[in-house]
Amino acid sequence: MQLEHLWALRLGFSTKQAAKIKEKSIEGFLQDTYSAPFEVDFPDFLSDEPKTLSERRERNKMYREISREERQMYRRENRRTFRKMKSWWVNRMRNSEHPLLEKMTCFWHNHFVASWKKVQENYWIYEHYRILRENAFGNYRELTKQIVRSNAMIKYLDNQNNKNGKFNENLSRELLELFTLGIGHYSEEDIKNGAKALAGLGFGNNGMGVYRKKIAYHQPINYLGKTGVFRLDDLIDIIFEQQNTPYFITEKILKWFVYDDPEKSLIKYYGDYLKSVDFELAPFFTKIVTEEYDKPNAGRKIKDPLVYMLQLVDELHAEEVDNTTIATFLSRQGMDLFNQPNVKGWEGGNSWLTSQLFIQRNKMANTLSMGKYYLNNPSAPKQNGIQQIEIALNWNPKSNSRQIIEDIASRTLFRVDDTLENDMESILPYDFDPQKDNADKAVLRLFRYIVQTPEYQLI
Repeated sequence: MQLEHLWALRLGFSTKQAAKIKEKSIEGFLQDTYSAPFEVDFPDFLSDEPKTLSERRERNKMYREISREERQMYRRENRRTFRKMKSWWVNRMRNSEHPLLEKMTCFWHNHFVASWKKVQENYWIYEHYRILRENAFGNYRELTKQIVRSNAMIKYLDNQNNKNGKFNENLSRELLELFTLGIGHYSEEDIKNGAKALAGLGFGNNGMGVYRKKIAYHQPINYLGKTGVFRLDDLIDIIFEQQNTPYFITEKILKWFVYDDPEKSLIKYYGDYLKSVDFELAPFFTKIVTEEYDKPNAGRKIKDPLVYMLQLVDELHAEEVDNTTIATFLSRQGMDLFNQPNVKGWEGGNSWLTSQLFIQRNKMANTLSMGKYYLNNPSAPKQNGIQQIEIALNWNPKSNSRQIIEDIASRTLFRVDDTLENDMESILPYDFDPQKDNADKAVLRLFRYIVQTPEYQLI
């Protein structure tokens, strides 16, 4: 696989950015991403959602007063809005001019988990996304301060129930264990004291939490070796002075973008740099990508379901596949957007390629390569659950079979061994005539074979 194709997949969701990477260089591609203006149009489907606390109270009052059947209808409508939000994000990832911004947002979304199943507030979930997207390549410390204060996070980790004299430790624990330091770098006493500092932090307007003095804790605490009367921002400042903070996030970023199993020396090297730039993400990320760019690291990472599906759709130019279908496929692959299974998020790595998930992938690849797809959108026309679509695979009809194989393989496979090469040549033999009427079908058979190989699952 060519470097441009490899990194277009790692920094986005398909290879269509490969030409831009080749033209602008990897540094230019990254700089274009960092300098892109922040633009997220407010989705129409959220227009009727309560956005202030007073609107939320009115909604909750109405909910208590309506009949049981009306409540069921309301819950169904709430779920429909949530499904629209998943499709909305899939659409952004498919069509964004800067897919790396969405991919980094997706990383943070899986790091600072606040799932819809627990939160059940569509507007708050959207605000959680917006904070991550707006700060995707900003400062890690400042992002942590904002996202942990979000209403979605407060509700997900029950901090609205954290009060002086009746402390809830959920947010305090995950702030240390999953968001910043990792297990083994703090004590249970730090968790208990952190919960005291977070007591009184509850829901606020505009998606951001606020402290309520009457239920806050106002006495000094000892936290990671520091003593004082602390609030959320103070805790985070103290956490970011700790030794393991830069290495914890560095390992997760390396796993998301480059290696499923990064070497400890790389984690230490890039973590030291992250600390030296005061947790600024843009220079840190540039250093990782530019220094790992031309290393022989292809095949060190399993494609997540997003990359797998969006690359498949893009290669086949299958624009008719709707976003709801893609979102449903992701959910079945264990990558349900806005709705991770637990606070640890999607595990990634080998968990993306169990035998059952591999069968699901091959079924999808086989169906799409034949110009069909299984419909998951109830509003679209159906015929036995399958819809016929137009597909078009790019290949040069003036090329011979060897050139066609090399071109498609270079876009899709990180490695081609002798067995794989022989198999491809049996599908598209040396005397293949690209001018024949069925030539396109033959090339699609080649593609269908490639995308069902174990090698295609890696980048």
